[in-house]
Amino acid sequence: MNVITIEDYKSTYWPKLDGAIDQLLTQSPGDYIPISYEQIYSCVYKCVCQQHSEQMYSDLIKKITNHLERVSKELQASPPDLYIERFNIALGQYMGALQSIVPLFIYMNKFYIETKLNRDLKDDLIKLFTEHVAEKHIYSLMPLLLEAQSTPFQVTPSTMANIVKGLYTLRPEWVQMAPTLFSKFIPNILPPAVESELSEYAAEDQKLQRELIQNGFTRGDQSRKRAGDELAYNSSSACASSRGYR
Repeated sequence: MNVITIEDYKSTYWPKLDGAIDQLLTQSPGDYIPISYEQIYSCVYKCVCQQHSEQMYSDLIKKITNHLERVSKELQASPPDLYIERFNIALGQYMGALQSIVPLFIYMNKFYIETKLNRDLKDDLIKLFTEHVAEKHIYSLMPLLLEAQSTPFQVTPSTMANIVKGLYTLRPEWVQMAPTLFSKFIPNILPPAVESELSEYAAEDQKLQRELIQNGFTRGDQSRKRAGDELAYNSSSACASSRGYR
């Protein structure tokens, strides 16, 4: 293998990695990314073998940090009615990118990060999102999530589930900010239910059913009735499940 000087790394090898990372960080689900994974994998391997792991790791962290700071600023400029959905997109896009970025840098992870830093690349990159995006937005995001939870159909269940599960992955202690909300999507996080609370649970179920009817699930429309029955059943099942661990 030819010697790769630091000048070679900066002028030839890192620019290839930089461009590939850019594309991976900004891709949307289903996008075709015109990069050669084999070529990028080979670049990383050669740089690790030539003792450029420390510089490459530093460049990677700086690159992704700059990207996440831009993402955070874009979220800050989002209007409230789009804030939840845009946070969901940013979270999903980043986690999707990591599924490609982490394997491409597997040699750097194995022979530098794990052995010399005693850490893991994926953990480090998830931590970057926590620090540069989630931490900066959690106190704006959580009230909107709680409001959306109390307003049926304001946010799709899949979006709500993705965000809540994502926040729990980033920082489990955020459960304490809204334990009831998290318990709807994360099992076993609440203490067991007690008998004195059963009447409160029944009242919550009745309130939900009234809200469903008020939002169009009337008895006169059989197709909506079936949809309403299904939603009520799923909601009751979710409540029953969470109550078992309150």
